[in-house]
Amino acid sequence: MHIAHLLRDESLGLRPLWCEDTMLGREISGVTATDLADPARSVRPGELVLSGLLWWTPDDGPAKAERFVSALRTAGAAALLAGEKTHGGVPDDLVHACRRHAVPVAAVPAHVMFRTITDSVQLRQRSGPGGRPALPEPTRERLNRLLAEGADPAALLEAAFAHLDRPAAYLLTASGRTVAATTDAVRPPMDLPMDGTGVTVPVDVAEAGPYERLRLYLPEPADTPPRELQEIAAILATWQRSGAGHRAAAYEAASALGALLTGGAADPFALRAALLACGLPPQGPYEVITAAPDRWALAEAVAHLRPGGAAVGALPDGTAFAVLATGQPAESPTEPLAEIWPRIAACDPSRPRHAGTGPRADGPEDLNGALSQARYALASGRNAAPGTSSVTGAASFTGLAALLTGIPEEVRTAYSHTVLGSLLAADNASSAVLLQTLETFLARDGSWARAAEELRLHVNTVHYRIGRIEQITGRDLSRLDDRLDLRAALLCRGT
Repeated sequence: MHIAHLLRDESLGLRPLWCEDTMLGREISGVTATDLADPARSVRPGELVLSGLLWWTPDDGPAKAERFVSALRTAGAAALLAGEKTHGGVPDDLVHACRRHAVPVAAVPAHVMFRTITDSVQLRQRSGPGGRPALPEPTRERLNRLLAEGADPAALLEAAFAHLDRPAAYLLTASGRTVAATTDAVRPPMDLPMDGTGVTVPVDVAEAGPYERLRLYLPEPADTPPRELQEIAAILATWQRSGAGHRAAAYEAASALGALLTGGAADPFALRAALLACGLPPQGPYEVITAAPDRWALAEAVAHLRPGGAAVGALPDGTAFAVLATGQPAESPTEPLAEIWPRIAACDPSRPRHAGTGPRADGPEDLNGALSQARYALASGRNAAPGTSSVTGAASFTGLAALLTGIPEEVRTAYSHTVLGSLLAADNASSAVLLQTLETFLARDGSWARAAEELRLHVNTVHYRIGRIEQITGRDLSRLDDRLDLRAALLCRGT
């Protein structure tokens, strides 16, 4: 890639300040960003140097600019791109120093991020020998303009494949969700089946986790050159990176909503403002999902559900949660979650993923209760099957056994020991016999005859054992409350 290629890129808007025509053909070997007053050690020969000029002040005079540019010349820098954001422009002293030392210099507009320039250089370098892009120049320039304008991935796909008669092309997540597709593609309602006949090109973003990894997929690649597909994937990677700031801001807004919901009775006006900041309607209805161990799986699941609006963040204790806006009262965006979740969990099989759902919240005032139930459902799923990915709904608590699974294990163990006492002694054979008798007696609804039949004992023996149990526990098994206490203790022991 040459300096001329960079200056002709309209999407970057670089403004040349000094460069002789003979220098336009200088090869760019790489890019480095620095704000060191003496950048010699951080610059390699042939590199394009980006500087925000934080090292310079108006009181420095020409000497400091002279030292900076002299160091660039000594290091063999190809050119200097100076940012205008810090000082509102590029100092004349710096431009004069560049002219004296024959270092091409251009101004970077305040609205252009250095990362955009870095991506543009790396894209050309990956595209082929000598940095020549595989895509036609008009196509590449249009794509760069779309990136600078913040276009969505569907527009990028349309522009990328327009010169190839618009073959069907999809941008997919690791779980198979369609992020975007060309207009001629048949967009599936959920997942696109992969039959192995097409071609897949990964969208390479180094910092992307397992749930953020994207791939470009063409069911019928036809004569699409592989190098062009690689370059299109690189452009899509730039789009994905450019959205990192927006995703981070959305996460922070959602986390602020979570802190408000878990902090007790929230002020209605503050709650309304927090919902609006998350892009959620202020009147409801809503549904709530919680997840563990991280938010990335939940964010991908929520994107699959396609609600009317959603916020995904973290509660103060680190639990991931999402608030989803529902369209009509009869609709429930969380109903398909159990079907989607196995595909979500398969993206990272290294550890199980759990999710919990709460009841519908008809308005903002109901969100706290719905979130509490979703958190309890999540705890229940993790306690009941810690090694298996699962989705647990608050509506599944239809019995005592299910309800108790949401209580922390330490609390359940303590309660069981408190109520059953010495009946839990592992080294006492008679305790094991008494426990078996208690379990059978309660399972047979307190029927002496049915318990005796099940245990193959005389009824008097069952009476004797139940009497011993009552002495040890201090409970009266003729009372319903005491029976429930002992039943709960047995369930806590076995969950």
